[in-house]
Amino acid sequence: MSPEVRVSAVVVVAGDRALVVRKHGASVFQQPGGKPDAGESALDAAVREVAEETGIEADPASFVPLGRFTDAAANEPDHVVVADAYLLRLERPFAAASAEIAELRWLAEDEVEHTPLAPLSRNHLIRHAWA
Repeated sequence: MSPEVRVSAVVVVAGDRALVVRKHGASVFQQPGGKPDAGESALDAAVREVAEETGIEADPASFVPLGRFTDAAANEPDHVVVADAYLLRLERPFAAASAEIAELRWLAEDEVEHTPLAPLSRNHLIRHAWA
């Protein structure tokens, strides 16, 4: 069995676009998020990571739980990522790449097929943007 990496991931949506980020040194995009700090809840990690990576500061009550999803880890070979995922809808598409983020994109649904996405994003999370 592959080692697990526990994360919180957030499907951020504004209008008909979903936010994806690419971390420095990574070749694929994924939802904003990351590993919880010691003693931090999955929701608290989601709120903190979104703010750190994108500058989006949102009320924790705005994060809608989507469930827990598992897939191959994009940036850690031979690992499995287990993500507690949330949906966050914004009034307008504002975000700025910061922390470990090299690039961000606001994707329309018809751009997903041609965008390099992490397995967790492609197979489980991105579809929630348009559900």
